[in-house]
Amino acid sequence: MWGYQSEASSIYKRMSPSKDSSGSVDGEANSDPPWRHSLPHVVVATIISFLFGYHLGVVNEPLESIALDLGFSGNTLAEGLVVSTCLGGALIGSLFSGWIADEFGRCRAFQLSALPMITGASISAISKTSVGMLLGRLLVGVGLGIGPPVASLYVTEVSPAHVRGTYGSFIQIAACLGLMTALCIGIPVKEIIGWWRVCFWVSTIPAAILALAMLVCAESPQWLYKQGRIAEAEAELERLVGPSHVRFAMSDLSRLDKSDANDTVKLSELLYGRHSRVVFIGSTLFALQQLSGINAIFYFSSTVFKSARVPSNLANIFIGISNLTGSIIAMVLMDKLGRKVLLLGSFLGMAIFMAIQAVAASPSVPAYAASYLSVGGMLMFVLAFALGAGPVPGLLLPEIFPSRIRAKAMAVCMSVHWVINFFVGLLFLQLLEQLGPHLLYSIFATFCLMAVIFVKRNVMETKGKSLQEIEIALLPQD
Repeated sequence: MWGYQSEASSIYKRMSPSKDSSGSVDGEANSDPPWRHSLPHVVVATIISFLFGYHLGVVNEPLESIALDLGFSGNTLAEGLVVSTCLGGALIGSLFSGWIADEFGRCRAFQLSALPMITGASISAISKTSVGMLLGRLLVGVGLGIGPPVASLYVTEVSPAHVRGTYGSFIQIAACLGLMTALCIGIPVKEIIGWWRVCFWVSTIPAAILALAMLVCAESPQWLYKQGRIAEAEAELERLVGPSHVRFAMSDLSRLDKSDANDTVKLSELLYGRHSRVVFIGSTLFALQQLSGINAIFYFSSTVFKSARVPSNLANIFIGISNLTGSIIAMVLMDKLGRKVLLLGSFLGMAIFMAIQAVAASPSVPAYAASYLSVGGMLMFVLAFALGAGPVPGLLLPEIFPSRIRAKAMAVCMSVHWVINFFVGLLFLQLLEQLGPHLLYSIFATFCLMAVIFVKRNVMETKGKSLQEIEIALLPQD
């Protein structure tokens, strides 16, 4: 699925000129496809990432007001459920995302993910009880579980190879913007009674735009080709890469189709069969991403900044700016340095800055120094995360998965992501109370170092490589 573009670019450069083609056409075909054709489709797809970030942050500021209005103020379990129910719904959605994407296509999958988000946000906005709020959050979570894996697939499939990394970074940037938007919209919640309902209503607007815009966006040419809809695949390729590149891309799709003789993908094949290695790499990357402590940092950021006498609103803005800055830098570097370099540098930086926070939490460090180390270490940790560990896994995995298993393999890996995310959010405060911040941050730093070793030994660079080259490197040959 990323293949039609990536391998097409490689084939453009190595195929000999056709005897019945004009020199000018061959000259254009041997160049990189123009990026302007695919950009609008990529931008629409990243709306789901914006919604992902928005819904993760939408209850941050309003949670206290929600609890007060719905009658569960002071009930920490109920407040925790408002957050974790969304994560549980996301796990449910992610389990079905691969099947939905393969059965109905990418564009329809986006629309199906938007539907529960619109419904769930509306239910939360009008809820009078905690049950209504939790039901709404569960439905929103289902949509969030379906959408992001499909976004990774779609962006990879419709992007020209020479800007695929840059376009992949749009996903992380959109999530950052969604999170910052949610935090900014939530600021008046303490001054305006019932403002939290407005926060939920606002999220229905981009979800509706996504559902409607997908009516005119290009469907995945490779998905269409595998469905036997050859003429439609060719038409979509013309929209995405331009007329001069269609012939070569279609030839490449034909080659890929022949290699995918068996379209049935069983779970056992992903976990124990010939594809188990790439699925293991993908699942472990997402696991280490969550075990690095990034979500714990977000959960604990207000407390750290409060100890340094920084207001919570300002703290959230600082975190958001750091996250967005790192994502923009990653966008610039993704197709220049490559995925593996960014992952290695990111996890190494995260280990260093998490270690600084562990030192700051030590009782032997003076209070004034601890505040500076905690705040500085936290901001730099988020920056390091956004440089690689945040955006790269969602881009890298569709590249290393063969086209036949890509959607379902992404579903498996995202399920691992949501399970660990759920338990980190559920257990973090208890672990913090029992272990203390010094030991807990040290554990997070250790996971970051483990990630550096894992990436060094198992992750290959995909920048500029064709699907065939990646499969030869990662899959045992029959």
